[in-house]
Amino acid sequence: MFVMKRVVVIAIAAAVLFCLPLLTAGGGTALAAPSPKGSCKGCHADFASVLPKGHPAVKGTGLAACSSCHAPDLAAKKPENAYSVRMHRAHIPPKGKLECTACHSWVPGKSFGLIGRKGSFGKPDKEQMELLKEIFASWASSGYTDSLHAEAGIACSQCHGKGLPTFDDTVENAGCLKCHGPMEELAKKTEPKEFKDRNPHKSHLGDIACTVCHKGHMESKVYCLDCHKQFGMKIQGAAKK
Repeated sequence: MFVMKRVVVIAIAAAVLFCLPLLTAGGGTALAAPSPKGSCKGCHADFASVLPKGHPAVKGTGLAACSSCHAPDLAAKKPENAYSVRMHRAHIPPKGKLECTACHSWVPGKSFGLIGRKGSFGKPDKEQMELLKEIFASWASSGYTDSLHAEAGIACSQCHGKGLPTFDDTVENAGCLKCHGPMEELAKKTEPKEFKDRNPHKSHLGDIACTVCHKGHMESKVYCLDCHKQFGMKIQGAAKK
């Protein structure tokens, strides 16, 4: 019986080895060889095919080759962070399936950083990490306000500031208006040609939080319509694509 099992195992192994080249030749996907964490070589033989047009040649096969120029902008000094957005959207669903720890160092509840660089962005535990993955998936493709910002090259830190967002995190009006304001100009942009008093950014309720209508990672809704159901008002980020 033992000899028979051994023969079967050997036969299966031989069949697998025989079929792998056929899968590749026939258009199937063969798994890339494992690569060290922080290395891109397992999937990308070179960077030339994935770099934006006109980008200087890159030496090396790891994160250090990129982060030497594209240092994490945790202070959100610029209105856009095209590098961070491009990197994350290319490697997380729906475009990619890469785990966070391929590029990030993570000790649950203690630290979360970037491989090859000092410092920590936060201290997410396992539950918080799962939530962050859900948020990133939404940001990448949901059609909500978060992904509308992603399409415009806006990364998390541009709205949330330094460090990882927490479960109860929010964005104050000042954070929105630094790009979309000042409020007086925003109100002028959204003033209706007819019924000028139906301006969502010049409400009879006075100053209200932007997030009352504009939800980051869920469906946005026009707060006015809770009472004024006859108003024909629409809002971006109202539904998934």
